[in-house]
Amino acid sequence: MHFAKPLPGEMVEKYFNSYLSKTISIRDTAVRKDRKESFCHGVLLGILSHKGDWDVISNAESQDGYGDILVELEENIGIVIELKYSENEDIEDACQKALKQIEERNYEARLTEDGMEKIIWYGIACRKKKCRVAVFSKDI
Repeated sequence: MHFAKPLPGEMVEKYFNSYLSKTISIRDTAVRKDRKESFCHGVLLGILSHKGDWDVISNAESQDGYGDILVELEENIGIVIELKYSENEDIEDACQKALKQIEERNYEARLTEDGMEKIIWYGIACRKKKCRVAVFSKDI
């Protein structure tokens, strides 16, 4: 994955699904429920960390909780990523829950305090070797 700016949800989903299908085994998520989301979180952190000009922060405290991943780009674009692991087939619903959690717990607060002018929320739900991505974007 070589991209400089945030990608639309469909592209993120395409790249992440491709990565998951090529690299992990479904046995990697055959762990306790609370570990499945952590596994996906770690995989995504690994992918994002190769972007040297991105500030990637894991479990960043922001307002009423800890957003899974916050990213700050030099172009004053902030990204909030909330991951969910879906135990059933409804991963779209899990994406929406992730976006709702970002909003309810105000995970973007740290990004706005840091001067980000555009905020993009990614609600990402994983299930075995598949993911879905929902996106919300706004200018500050």
